[in-house]
Amino acid sequence: MNIYVGNLSFSVTETELREAFSAYGQVSTSSIIKDKFSGESRGFGFVEMPTKEEAEKAIAALNGKELKGRTMTVNEAKPRTDRPRTSGGGGGGRGGFGGGRRF
Repeated sequence: MNIYVGNLSFSVTETELREAFSAYGQVSTSSIIKDKFSGESRGFGFVEMPTKEEAEKAIAALNGKELKGRTMTVNEAKPRTDRPRTSGGGGGGRGGFGGGRRF
């Protein structure tokens, strides 16, 4: 089961996240999402636990608990939905700059 962990302290490591969840069962993976430009933590991550029962126990125990000074939000991760990409800028079909020529 994939678990979303939000409101993480920016100093929490993937190892610390794994250790927090290991107390409730086997952890397959733990990852902290980082900003692609700066490499800094974005304050949330995911933990994968193979057993649904252990995952539910971890969610119940850790949701609302503090880790490194911040109260975590822990729940089952929802599948990622594809969002339509927006191209920057606007304009919406009005072409050209100004009208006619001026002499």
